[in-house]
Amino acid sequence: MADRPSTLESLRLAFSSWRLAAVSLLSFSSGLPLGLIVTAIPFWMQQRGIDIRSIGLITLAQAPYTFKFLWSPLMDRFAPRKGRKRVWVGIGQVLLAVSIAGLALQARQPTVAAVAVLALVISFSSATQDIAIDAYTVEVLRKDEQGLAVGARVALYRVAMYVSGAIVVSLGPTIGWGTVYAGLGVLFLALLPISVLAPEPEVTPPPPASLREAVWEPFVSFFRHPRALEIASFLFLYKISNNVAEALVRPFLGELGYNAFDVGVATGTVSLLATLGGTFLGGILSQAWGVGRALWIFGVVQALAHGGYAVVAMVGVNRPVMYLAMTLESGAIGLGTGAFNVLLLRLTQRRFSATQYALFSSIFALGRTVAGPPAGILIAALGWRDFFLLTIPMALPGLLLLQRFVPLGAREIPTLPEEISDETTAKVGRPLPLATLAWRGILGAVVCSAAFLLVSATLVALRGMHGGQGAFDVSGAMATLLHPARIGDYLDLLGPVVAGLVMGFAWAAFLAARHGVARTRGAGPPRSRHRPHLGPPL
Repeated sequence: MADRPSTLESLRLAFSSWRLAAVSLLSFSSGLPLGLIVTAIPFWMQQRGIDIRSIGLITLAQAPYTFKFLWSPLMDRFAPRKGRKRVWVGIGQVLLAVSIAGLALQARQPTVAAVAVLALVISFSSATQDIAIDAYTVEVLRKDEQGLAVGARVALYRVAMYVSGAIVVSLGPTIGWGTVYAGLGVLFLALLPISVLAPEPEVTPPPPASLREAVWEPFVSFFRHPRALEIASFLFLYKISNNVAEALVRPFLGELGYNAFDVGVATGTVSLLATLGGTFLGGILSQAWGVGRALWIFGVVQALAHGGYAVVAMVGVNRPVMYLAMTLESGAIGLGTGAFNVLLLRLTQRRFSATQYALFSSIFALGRTVAGPPAGILIAALGWRDFFLLTIPMALPGLLLLQRFVPLGAREIPTLPEEISDETTAKVGRPLPLATLAWRGILGAVVCSAAFLLVSATLVALRGMHGGQGAFDVSGAMATLLHPARIGDYLDLLGPVVAGLVMGFAWAAFLAARHGVARTRGAGPPRSRHRPHLGPPL
């Protein structure tokens, strides 16, 4: 067997890879729409005299980013044999170019309805492009390229957000919003050749045979992994201490007495550069050390780095100390992000790359959603110093789960999901009929939807009592949640319900993976007891 190349040799080969260049450049295309939706369009509408409520309505166009996993199975199932995910990337880029050109036509006299529709189309097209780019990255990269790709993707994504956000905001009032939007539309067309010329995967995975398989099998295949539940919980918990500690950093610095310039430089420039550097280094070291060791080391480092904020809380206004703490914190978080993103690439099966990567990233993003309100309550009860010290042991649950599937000292994940077949998965008890799977899935969906609604109402109640502004009223928050009055309220209600439905579906898939599916009478020739009959291809 050939000797394993050195770290430097691996880096040299990766930097010369057209695969790495393609996924990195496509990440620039991925980041452009988000800066437009989050920063440029709201500022443009404010400059045109649109009232703040209408601007808030337009920002709801970001919803497709949250629910993009719902249509990701379509992208696994429907694609030509050649250029499967690249075709979807190209479709997204063309739709983005056309919809942003529509913004250019609205530049002189924008109407709220037209801009809202265009923003929604941009978000949907962008989310579709993101799914395809992530899936293409999973399929095309070799293992020794994944570490570098993580850092390059994050860097170009952030640069693109800066271009479509800060630069567009600066140029729009100067040279005209129509001109700027038209230029952005042309830029997407200029990026289209990258999608056309990007290399094909060395081994093209077969697509799901039907839409049913594209929806069902990504869940079942993942749950065949013997540590699937631990892995899913780990994806949520590994970064939870970071999410809680970072939730209110800006108010923290402002309350201590730092001026707006200091806060902007620290949380913007310094934090961004340190995060990018840490992510690059984290990805490279994950390749050199192994992703298992990197997750352990960086999991500890990113938790201990919160102590820097505790020092800032004790010393007060001291700019060198504050900037140093921000650099160490952001750099440590970047290290963990680099290793974590390599893990996502390793966990995702190529055959279901669109669906599984979208689901894994959604689990991770959920931690950011729930971190804010508890952080505010803890700060009010403990004060800033003790709050940041408390966030350090919050990393322990994630590390304990890491021990379950990557024991301390292990270099890599012992068994990857793609290496586990249905026949080799240990079964528990007798196979379950489809009807049993269906009612258990429905019951799971109802229970999880109710639980998520309760969590949402609790978070709303926590926000209401933060700073002594009101009482902790979960029942009132639940009543408000269940009786939506505005579009945003409907989205707040829809989110927990959709999450509950997905969890119910996942529960049924878990049972199918662990028990197998019983063949019913009259179902035709015998089939594997471990694999559900998916019906004819769609």
